[in-house]
Amino acid sequence: MTGGDAMIRAAKANGTDTIFGLPGAQIYPMFDALYRDPDIRTIISRHEQGAGYMAFGYARATGRPGVFSVVPGPGILNASAALCTADGCNQPVVCLTGQIMSEFLGKGRGHLHELTDQTATLRTIIKHADHIADPTKASAQVNEAFRQALGGRPGPATVEMCWDTMAATYDIDIGPGNAVVDKPEVDLDAVKDAARLVAGAKNIMIMCGGGAQHASDEVRQLAEMLGASVTAFRSGRGVVAEDHDCGTSSAAARLLWDDTDLLIGIGSRLELQFMRWGSMDHYHDRPPEGSPKVIRIDIDPEEMNRFRPDVGVVADSVDGTSALIREIEKQGHHAGDLERIADARARARRNIEEIQPQLSYLDAIRDVLPRDGYFVEELCQVGFTSNFGFPVYEPRTYVSTGYQGTLGFGYPTAIGVKAGMPDRAVVSIIGDGGFLFGVAELASAVQQNIGVVCVVFNNSSYGNVRRDQQLRYDGHIIGADLDNPDMVKLAESFGADAYRVDSPDALKPVLQQAVDNDRPAVIDVTIERGSETSPWKYIMG
Repeated sequence: MTGGDAMIRAAKANGTDTIFGLPGAQIYPMFDALYRDPDIRTIISRHEQGAGYMAFGYARATGRPGVFSVVPGPGILNASAALCTADGCNQPVVCLTGQIMSEFLGKGRGHLHELTDQTATLRTIIKHADHIADPTKASAQVNEAFRQALGGRPGPATVEMCWDTMAATYDIDIGPGNAVVDKPEVDLDAVKDAARLVAGAKNIMIMCGGGAQHASDEVRQLAEMLGASVTAFRSGRGVVAEDHDCGTSSAAARLLWDDTDLLIGIGSRLELQFMRWGSMDHYHDRPPEGSPKVIRIDIDPEEMNRFRPDVGVVADSVDGTSALIREIEKQGHHAGDLERIADARARARRNIEEIQPQLSYLDAIRDVLPRDGYFVEELCQVGFTSNFGFPVYEPRTYVSTGYQGTLGFGYPTAIGVKAGMPDRAVVSIIGDGGFLFGVAELASAVQQNIGVVCVVFNNSSYGNVRRDQQLRYDGHIIGADLDNPDMVKLAESFGADAYRVDSPDALKPVLQQAVDNDRPAVIDVTIERGSETSPWKYIMG
């Protein structure tokens, strides 16, 4: 088999059923292998960044590695925004890429797509980057990439092979895929210390991050046992449903924070409580004086140094939370006040009603989107409001760019979500500015019939930039106002279904029709420039 065959077969041995990508000279042998393999679905993007985001969306939605393939050099650099987003959101994304001819490697002669040191460049961005020099070792090295992507703190990995090496034929054995998922043993002494803090606390808050998405049952059991509120900001949303007795949006959680006496962070950086509700300007490596006691359950031991808790349990969230539940059953605990949580939830809802028209649009979307449907947010005024104003009911169904804030992430990511979960409804919300970053992927969705419904909130501006320039720079508007194409005609020219609405009431039936049709669709929501209420008071606390 060729080196390209080996890379694809090794990825398949690791459970890969879908590969996103864009063919090019240095990776032709891999795409030829894909052409000959009916078991792997190949989804072609129109931009390398789109392929990376699609793999991100697939990983986020399914919990399985998202795999993509692009050419080296500019192709990898185009995809690097998606790779750093996957790194920031701890998503298992694997990129299979090429390299220049082996004799030219490291020579600086200016071969096609040459970078000075591609693997070294990638290692500054992502968790793992490797070069396959000997194709007979392809199986082991691809397996290691998947092990790195899934093990410990998940993250993106890349594997490359030189152009000529990938095209040549060898006697190669492809063994079974990686079966190891690295995770630490639970320190039971730390769990006992954590349980002692629980026993002495009355008003407990549980903060979930993306590392808790696979621990929904365990977190819910812990919350119900303690009568604790459970919240999240972006990546941890849906771990416990926000209509559960213990579930709270971040806006409701803020109302509970001042008399919280114990915070349990599970797979979370605790950005919400100690940066957004604290200080985004000054770094603290431990809770400030007067803060609640803090327990952290996190698989990454470095997290305990980045922000030092009173008790740190280094463990996978399922293992650590389960061990804590067992120890609390031995040591005892106070009963939490569910009425206190319900009151905060009701007050928060009344408070955020002022964020208009965004909240009314989100209500319309929530009414239409099934409970298990996927909602992919983006950096726009409705997207920011969704952080606290869009109720989430199921794990993994709220898909966010996390702290990277990569504009243009939303639509191609939603295509990956839909590819991974084809029987679920997928709605992408995005601003007009962000949509035009990745509009080329509308062609991908139409050509391959991937039924994402994209709701474009069109305020003819980069709305946040415009507001900041008005408020902070004496109204010196530069680069924030946009002259856009007709979004309906644009979408129709791609072959997508297209609609235009100008109110939440008008959006609801149109969105329902688009979801029911399960075809690529764009809904242009016309919003007056500068008319949206700032949501930031409920984001920064």
